[in-house]
Amino acid sequence: MPDPGPSERGVPTETEPDLDLSGTARRIHLVGIGGSGMSAIATVLAGMGHRVSGSDLKESSSLPPLRALGVEVFIGHEPDHLGEADVVAISSAVSPTNVEVAAAVARGIPVVSRADALRAITSLRPTIAVGGTHGKTTTASMLALVLVDAGRRPSFVIGGEVNEIGSGAAWDDGDWFVVEADESDGTHVRLHRQAAIVTSVEPDHLGHHGSIDALVGAFHRFAAETAGPVVVCADDPGASALAGIDGAVSYGTSEHADFRLTGVDLARSTCSFDLLGPGDRSGPAELGRVDIAVPGIHNARNATAALVMGLQLGLTFDEARHGLARFTGVARRFEFRGDAEGVTFIDDYAHLPTEVAAALAAARAGDWARIVCVFQPHRYSRTADLWPSFADCFGEADHLVVTDIYSAGEQARPGVTGKLIVDAVLDAHPWRRVAYLPRHDELVGYLVGELRPGDLCLTLGAGDLTAIPDEVLSALVRRSA
Repeated sequence: MPDPGPSERGVPTETEPDLDLSGTARRIHLVGIGGSGMSAIATVLAGMGHRVSGSDLKESSSLPPLRALGVEVFIGHEPDHLGEADVVAISSAVSPTNVEVAAAVARGIPVVSRADALRAITSLRPTIAVGGTHGKTTTASMLALVLVDAGRRPSFVIGGEVNEIGSGAAWDDGDWFVVEADESDGTHVRLHRQAAIVTSVEPDHLGHHGSIDALVGAFHRFAAETAGPVVVCADDPGASALAGIDGAVSYGTSEHADFRLTGVDLARSTCSFDLLGPGDRSGPAELGRVDIAVPGIHNARNATAALVMGLQLGLTFDEARHGLARFTGVARRFEFRGDAEGVTFIDDYAHLPTEVAAALAAARAGDWARIVCVFQPHRYSRTADLWPSFADCFGEADHLVVTDIYSAGEQARPGVTGKLIVDAVLDAHPWRRVAYLPRHDELVGYLVGELRPGDLCLTLGAGDLTAIPDEVLSALVRRSA
């Protein structure tokens, strides 16, 4: 399929980055290479044949795979790390005053953002951009696996490691490039895109967008300026508002969805459903049964989004269904972390109210004796904007434990702490059992004493709470030894 030009995609041409990846191999240095987004870009650039180097403040699990690809990785930031770089790409967390960035500017080396780098990559292949305030990582992962399983050899950049593929990024020789389109800094509207999925649109990243109306407008642009098929969730109010865009198709449990889930069966670690598609005057077409090895109605919707996009790209229903049947998850998306003394530990990246409610609903289908939910709020700005919205999302938890806020590099704000989440929950539900344990050290001891056989300990958050399951597991194992 020929790649449409910028005007056909509806993407402004006046913002073209100083990064041309189509010709001779370049020397590209990435500052902040250890982050999930930047390490994925580094993987793809190396796969294209470019000479890639990068630096980060500390060692992380994403760096050894990059070294195995021949990427030169430095720990710490020094001007000499630039070497003979032709261009420097920086993550959104990197300050313009960073010594490597300053050195690049002084030497006249172009400095581009992560969004610029990703935009340049999407100019090389017809791109399927998967967007939404939540659900995009899992949906993009499912779609990449569907295309891999169908022999389409896609390239992809995803913000999580797909279990069956063993990576969150690859550059292959197929026709399609699947990319997780990040709305946090407006990257999603800058990407060249031939097709798009919108899973959800709800308040988030208002510090960048300024208002919910601006965020909604950005997603409308994301969908409306896509050259080819657009797939939107009919069950999400924000996403469903995009269904009227020319060429858009919708999916969900709603009776108004073009592709409708029925007969949904939810279990502890799986879900299955029947899918109806557009039919004729006699009624919708019965496409068949879909089985996936991850729980929750939200994952049934994510799977449907991937399947419907596969159909739009020319796959058969059976091809798409077969790929989805192999999907067992993405790191930190309802990820089983172990069990000890009859307690099961699952960790999930959920940090928005809708995500939290979805993860807990999936847990409730598992029929554990109790769900002990540990929640770490993410970012002071997000907590300040959204804390009242957390009042009702913990309803499926038998016991809620809230920690203090994971800053993600933000400065603390007076009066903005995890206690705001606790107050929102207890103001709405005074009888709910809630504990506020802001400090990491007291949290581990509390959970060791609180958890009992038959419990599920569900840790939720996008920060460093992911370390807690291993620490509590180790403590329980030591106690029972």
